[in-house]
Amino acid sequence: MVLGKKLAKESMLPSVQEARDTDLESEGSSAGTPQLGGISGRPASRPGKPFSRGGVDYKIIPRSAKSKSVTNISLGSDQTEQQDSPAKVEERQPLDDNQEEELNGPEVDWDTDLEPGETRTTYDPSGRTMYLEACKVYGVVPASYFLLHIQDPELNMMHHGLGPQGAKALAVPLVTNTFIVKLSLQDNWLEGEGGAAIAEMLKENCYITELDLSDNKLGVTGAQALSSMLLENNTLVSLNLSGNEFDDHATKHLAEVLVTNQKVETLDLSHNRMADGAGEAMGHAIAENTRMNDLNLSWNCFRGKGAISVAKGLGANIFLRVVDLSYNGFGKDGAAALGDALKVNNVLEELNISNNRIPPEGAVRLAMGLKENKTLKVLNLARNPFQSAGCYAVLKSLQGNPESAIESLDFSDITVNTDFDDLYKTVKEIFPGLQIKHGGNADMFKRAKAKTDPLSKLKQHLKEKNLQLEDIFESAGEDDSPLITREEFQRSLLTTTIPLSQEELQSLMDTLDKNNEGQIDFSELKHLVAHA
Repeated sequence: MVLGKKLAKESMLPSVQEARDTDLESEGSSAGTPQLGGISGRPASRPGKPFSRGGVDYKIIPRSAKSKSVTNISLGSDQTEQQDSPAKVEERQPLDDNQEEELNGPEVDWDTDLEPGETRTTYDPSGRTMYLEACKVYGVVPASYFLLHIQDPELNMMHHGLGPQGAKALAVPLVTNTFIVKLSLQDNWLEGEGGAAIAEMLKENCYITELDLSDNKLGVTGAQALSSMLLENNTLVSLNLSGNEFDDHATKHLAEVLVTNQKVETLDLSHNRMADGAGEAMGHAIAENTRMNDLNLSWNCFRGKGAISVAKGLGANIFLRVVDLSYNGFGKDGAAALGDALKVNNVLEELNISNNRIPPEGAVRLAMGLKENKTLKVLNLARNPFQSAGCYAVLKSLQGNPESAIESLDFSDITVNTDFDDLYKTVKEIFPGLQIKHGGNADMFKRAKAKTDPLSKLKQHLKEKNLQLEDIFESAGEDDSPLITREEFQRSLLTTTIPLSQEELQSLMDTLDKNNEGQIDFSELKHLVAHA
């Protein structure tokens, strides 16, 4: 078999062998230097492509010390690679990827999207950097308190005088702030422009759950911006908008969104300018809302139709637990509407209708609703002009409703009479835990007649008239006896102008004649008057 291979080699066609030799000679003469390359250790028939595996360009490649340690693999399995003379080309097998990385070292020129000279800035999750830049843009002084507490879960920026521009600067870092959960911006004079900036921020921020924007004069512009925000925000559960000059027009924007909002649970709209138009809008919103459980509408102007609409909405609502309607003007008709609402409402637990000009007739109508209600626990009726008769009617309704859940009745600054007290004792037996506040019993204010000491009156008379006891009781020294009969004592006092009644005179003689002997010791009288 070996002989066959040898014969085959010798019998190779001369034309083919000569052509190969001619190629090799031409390549060697043109390069002028030994060439590395070839596949499987054989001389290449044509120049290899630059950077191709197994071949290099026509240049001598200096080898590093690291590359000398790499073991070369020879073509034959039994032969070791021999170093040829400088004229010969060193034949090697092609290297794999790992061997090439060891020889050439790690890549240096990596692809990058950074421009030459560009530096990478560190991300600030707190937003301090953005706030300082925003303050420069809006031309306001940075609030140091905000920078110090920007990572607190509760941030109170009350009374900081931010103004509209300060609110805009503050809203920039709050868009991405993930630390603050409760935010108070009370009394910062944000106005509509600043309120709109905060509202836009809340469209993006999904961490703030409680917001206080009270006393900021937001007006109609602020109400519109907040209404738009409530359509998109899904995290805010408590919102305080007290004291923002919301009139009927502004309230209609808020009422529209409250119909569909399913997130806000606590809403404060107290100390605004809501009147009849706002009452009708809010009444519809209260009836349709299915999320709020705490609503404050105190210190507004709900009267007449507005008050009746709010009361009807309360009757239709099945989610509110706490409602404050104090300091409005519900009057007789409003109280009657509330009584009707209490007949059908089976979820309300606390109701404040103090200072609402409710007369005795209104209290009676309200009491009719209490007679059927089974969930109300706290009722505040303080400072209403329904007198003791109204208080009696409310308490009487509880007596007729043993299933009532009432725990506290507040009749502060309303005086009651003894009939109310007697009824209270009876109702107390039915509801042992019932607590009632009132302005006191009118009978207890009757002043009892002052019981002035007769000796003090006698001493005062002597002082005013510049007299001595001897001047009044002249007969006391006639017989040099210190004793005076009761008849002489009484006759002497009656001749003077001392303001003593018959009862006081009798009491004075009993005091001086303790043994009931019919005589009074004049020396003892002088001693008692001196020490009176």
